[in-house]
This record gives sequence, structure tokens and C-alpha cells, in this order.
Amino acid sequence: MTANAPRVRWLVTGAAGMLGQDLLAVLAADPCAEVTALRRADLDITDAAAVRAAVDGHDIVVNCAAWTNVDAAETEEEAATAVNGTGVRHLAAACAGSGARLLHVSTDYVLPGDATEPCPEDAPTAPVNAYGRSKLVGEQAVAELLPEHGYVVRTAWLYGEHGPNFVATMLKLAAQRDTLDVVDDQHGQPTWSYALAERLVELGRAALGGWAPAGVYHGTASGRTTWCGLARETYALSGLDPERIRPTTSEAFVRPAVRPAFSVLAHDRWAAAGLAPLPEWRAMLAEALERPAFRELRTAAER
Repeated sequence: MTANAPRVRWLVTGAAGMLGQDLLAVLAADPCAEVTALRRADLDITDAAAVRAAVDGHDIVVNCAAWTNVDAAETEEEAATAVNGTGVRHLAAACAGSGARLLHVSTDYVLPGDATEPCPEDAPTAPVNAYGRSKLVGEQAVAELLPEHGYVVRTAWLYGEHGPNFVATMLKLAAQRDTLDVVDDQHGQPTWSYALAERLVELGRAALGGWAPAGVYHGTASGRTTWCGLARETYALSGLDPERIRPTTSEAFVRPAVRPAFSVLAHDRWAAAGLAPLPEWRAMLAEALERPAFRELRTAAER
């Protein structure tokens, strides 16, 4: 840290997760960042008093803590909402009291998923499953309690080095099966968690600087594809035959929670924060696959 550079005190909740670990890596390269990293074992965001104590003294709070088991939420919606809704309200209230900026990571699942064109940030919300409803409660709390200092960043189809995800699963299965049937009727934007972490840090700086308006931002890759398209591109970039991936429909993989058929988001609001949209998904994937954890999976798949 240089002598004249202002310190920025960051709090990252959910720091042990895939996105949380990438955030810590990005912030570690910033000599002006003083980071408090709290895992689920360190902070229960459903405990209002604990949240107030944790937020105190920080400039920017990035909330990566979440209930992420989409299917389990169908039968445990109250528990999911306690984390994704009530817990977020506690964070927003604490930030409102302390003056901290809150960056809350949300999801495309708050939208109905029935659009045919990329959904803008102000598109009507209408979740199709319990997980989406629980996340919408959190979004509403941020908007209500932090109209000027609250930032909701919706992401989707996230993959990275530090947790279970679709890209890693496809590479693992390449070493086990000759062919794979993958859904080709759900459309979205595969997003590398490290690239999203970089963008969250940029947004946090812009928020603290006062030139990023509060509200909803869409933190997904540019472009669009299907799960089948993502699997095929993963194989092609890894030197594997993409024809090993066979298209199928959602009906072949019935799950407890309905998935949105169209999760393609627009990115118009980044311009207001002086930032470009995230890169195109293929370029993002190519860069991610060069990271050590993915290179290891690629090597195993080639054997």
C-alpha cells in the first residue's frame, strides 16, 4: 500500500464458496484493500446481531453467502428464505446503519424465464421456483433499505475452479463415458466466477467513488448458448470430440425445481457505472480452462 492511497475495508461473506474464493484472490492483488473473509462457520447471516457486528467498520460488503441448493428449496423454502431473504435484509440493515455499500449477488431465477430476447435489469420479476422466490426477497430488501448504497448483481450459469459446476462435471464425465446427453432447450450465459469476481471489485470501487448508481446489474457473460452448446465448446477447447455431446430436452432430466428456459440477460446498466459488459462466453471459457484446476481435469479426460 502506498503512503497516500486510501484504505478500503472489504467484508466478503460466503468466503469459502466458489465465487467467494475468487473474490479473495482478486482482492489479494489490491494493495489498498483490507479484507475480512467470513465463511458460513464464521458468520450466520440469519443472526441480526452478529451481522451488525461483522459489518461495522467496513466500507464495502460483498454478500456471497446463500442457500444454493435449488431442488432442496422446493421442500425447504422457509429455510432457503431465511438465508436468501431474511439474512440479506440483516446485511442491508447493517449497511444502512454503518454507511457501507452492499454488493449482493443474486440470480436470473428471480425472472420468469419465458422471454425471447435478453431481459433488461428492470424486467418484471416472477420466479418459477422456491429458490427464485427466496432470492427475490433478498433483492427487495436491498432495494428497500439501501436505495442509494445497495447493488444487486444477478448472475447465472456460474462455473469456476473452487466448487462443483457444470464445466468441471463435463470434463470429469469425459473420462468415464463415451457420449453424454445434455439439455439443448435451456438458453443462458455461462459465466466464469473469477471474471465475475473482478467485476464485483470494479463495481465496489465505483460504488464507493460515487459514480455507479445503485440498483440492479446483470453479471453474466455476453452472448448466449445452451447447456449442450457449453458442453460441446468445453470439449472442443479441451481437444476432445464435441460430437460426443448429444442434444436432448429438459424432459429427459426431470428435477424437483422448474428451471427457467431462457436465462439470457441484457447488460445495459454497466455503462452507467463506466464499465463494459463482461466478455463473450466463449472467450471467457477459453481463459478459464487454462487455470490449473481445469487443466488437471482436461489432462485426465484426454487419457
